[in-house]
Parts: sequence; structure tokens; C-alpha cells
Amino acid sequence: MRILHTSDWHLGHGLHGRSRDAEHQRFLDWLLDRIDEHMVDAIIIPGDIFDSANPPTAALRAWYGFLGAARKRNRGLDIVVTGGNHDSAARLDAPRALLEPLDVTVIGGVPRFEDGTIDYDAMAVPLTGMDGSVEAWVAAVPFLRPADLPRVELPEPVEGAPQPDPLVEGVREVYRRTFEAVRARMDPGQSIIATGHCYMRGGRISEDSERKVLGGNQHALPLDIFPSDVAYVALGHLHLAQAVGGVERVRYCGSPLPLSMAEREYPHQILLVDVFDGMLDGIRSVAAPAGVEMTRVPVAGYEPVDTVLERIAALPVLDRTRPEWTRPFLEVAVRLDAPEPGLRLRVEEALVGKHARLARLVVERPGRGRALADEVPDAQLGTLNAEEVFRRKWARQHPGDPPDPLLEKFHELLQDVEQDDR
Repeated sequence: MRILHTSDWHLGHGLHGRSRDAEHQRFLDWLLDRIDEHMVDAIIIPGDIFDSANPPTAALRAWYGFLGAARKRNRGLDIVVTGGNHDSAARLDAPRALLEPLDVTVIGGVPRFEDGTIDYDAMAVPLTGMDGSVEAWVAAVPFLRPADLPRVELPEPVEGAPQPDPLVEGVREVYRRTFEAVRARMDPGQSIIATGHCYMRGGRISEDSERKVLGGNQHALPLDIFPSDVAYVALGHLHLAQAVGGVERVRYCGSPLPLSMAEREYPHQILLVDVFDGMLDGIRSVAAPAGVEMTRVPVAGYEPVDTVLERIAALPVLDRTRPEWTRPFLEVAVRLDAPEPGLRLRVEEALVGKHARLARLVVERPGRGRALADEVPDAQLGTLNAEEVFRRKWARQHPGDPPDPLLEKFHELLQDVEQDDR
């Protein structure tokens, strides 16, 4: 059977306040066509459907609109969705009774019995082929928070030997029990697929977009959590498409859109995964439609204000025949040798009539950049007067001493504060 692996849609995402709704809708429309074109039997989406736990109405409309259209166009299509760290498990799970008759299985959070114990059987999800027979099983494990993990008895510590991480061992136990539930239902020739929304050991992250998960990225999960009889592991969370540790069957498909400026050079894709007779039979990448262009002034590094404004003046003129949402996102990087209170206004004024939208303004200052506590021992911090603190703060971001007019204003402000205190 053929499985489509996609994740980390982040519906409702905004790039520094700029909506991505139109880009996401274009991707979803394109995805529906690819399902038909490649005769997909099942879709697996391992997390981060939404960008936040309380997604806006437009994001919810896009999500349910996609599910409805996918089922209407492909009656035999199975859809398996597991929650991610950005998703609200309860929100994803709420419409389960409506979606299950449509062969849409959503496991937003770890399913539990009334007594609070984990229902591992509920995470064993069958996938059917074109003739309606079960061809594969999904160990559909959602994002695991520390509170989700069962208590695991760890061996007695041995001096000099590495000690097992209780969080990692808790995750291992969840997968072990879920694989047991899957194997108990399998017939010969059926394949095992696993999902995970997690950080795997050796994965490359984008710090601008991905939150630390579990107990932090130091709790990276080892590959041996997934035994050799698992044909394919569909991962979510990391936005850079990659095979983990060079193992082809364990993959992040990555996000379909760049979710930060740091991700503009990433490959954005979906994966078509073929399994046959319990084995992985091939993986093919299909490039997703390009998102809105992301540009930077300057292309690399930082430049003085006047130089940056000259570069902005040379940008293409606004093309009013194109939809507003297609205008490129622009990051502007400025080097400041002195304070520039009106910097953002100057940049925005320079962009009037240009075919670009300011998404981010970043500033580099030539000061030392060290925190006050790094430079002054704790015992001496209390001995500094207000002007000394002000001068040290200035030195963190600017060369030389504060100019006299600025010091005069600071003293006036200080006098006002002292009078108010009286």
C-alpha cells in the first residue's frame, strides 16, 4: 500500500504577525490533487496540525475543509492523525465520534481508561488497501509529555556506567506496549508503521521554530526505540526533512512551508511511502508548492542604516496586479553604532510602494553584549549607583561613553523618579 507522510502544517501560523492562511490553503488544495495523482491509500500526519493550542477560526475551517474534501474525493482513504506539542490534545480529540465513521482516526493525546491507565489498544490503528482488507497497522503514538509516561523501574546504578534516563525509558515503555498491541492484531504479511512527534538523537533543529520537547532536547530519543520489524517511522516536530541517523525508514518529512526566515532554504515536501509484505518498499519525495518568497536586506550579515535604506530603495516596485498575500516577506538587518529610536518608522517609510512586506527587523550593536551580572560579582551589584548601571548597560550595546545630552536626560529622569519615591 502507499502511505502519504506529511506533518507540521502549523495552520494558523503567522510570520511575525503576517498571516500565512492563503499559503496554507494553496498547500492543502495541492495536497488533495497529489492524493489522487499518486493513488494514495492512507495519510499519516504526526502532529502540529495547528500552530497553537487555540487555533483561529480560519485554521479550523482549513483543517475540517481538508478532511471533508479528502474523504469526498477518496472514499477508501484512511487518515491517521496524532497530536503534536503545538496542538491541544483535547481539541483534536473532541470530534472523534464524528470523524471515525469517515475513516479519520485522531489521537490527540494518550488515550486512557476511566481509571487513568493507558489504553494501548486504542493506539493500534488498522490501514486498509484498495480492496478493503487490512494491509498495515499504525502504532499511532502522539506527542508524549512527561506526565503521560508510565513509571518504569530502573536498574540499580552502577558506578562509572551511564544511567538510563527515566523520561527516555518511559517513552520506550509506551512504544513497547503499543507495538505489543499492534502485533497481537497482525496477520502475516501486514506492515507496522509508527508515528512520533519527538526529538530523535542526531536530528537537526531550527531554533527559530521548534520548541524543546519532553524534558528538553537533551532528552533525545534513541533509534532503538523502534525495533527492526517496524517498516516505517513517520516523525513530526523537526521542520527540516531528514532521515534520522542515516536510517531511511525513520524520517521527518519536514514542514510544507518555511515557518521562519531560518527555514527558507529547507526542502519542503511530502513523502510517498510504499510498504509491501511487512517491509519498506520505497520512499519518494514530492516537493510542496513554494511558499511566499522570503528575502533579506542585506543578504547576509548586518549593514549601517543608510546602506540598508539604499538597498530597500532598489527593491522592485509594488505589483498591484498580484494578491497582497504574495508579496515577499522581508527581514531587514541593521548595524547600529548609536541608538536610533525612529529606526522602524524609517524602514517602513522606505518600503512604501515596494513589492515586499516587513516581517522582521533585527539589530546588531557593537557593544560587548555581556549581561551586567556576568561582569560584576553578585556581592558588588548592590554597590553600583544608577548612573554606573546606565553606563554599563550602554557599554553592552554601544562603543564609547554615552553622549552628554543623553546623560542629561537620564539625570532628569532619575530626579523625577527620586521625587516620586518621596
